[in-house]
Amino acid sequence: MIIREDLVRIKGDRGPNDLEEQIDMLTKQKEYLQKKCREAGEKLNSLTIEFDKVVEENSNLKTMMQK
Repeated sequence: MIIREDLVRIKGDRGPNDLEEQIDMLTKQKEYLQKKCREAGEKLNSLTIEFDKVVEENSNLKTMMQK
């Protein structure tokens, strides 16, 4: 007969080949990577906006220098 302690021991001893554990770890990894991708996308958008401002300022300065 299997008792509760055996179930806990078996569940803890499954190791890296336990599919439930692998699914859980991969789900957490996916969520982490999605979060980081969103952060990178936001950073890219802000840098793109900043770059466009600098290009416009540069263009305005060139125009002013030619007059």
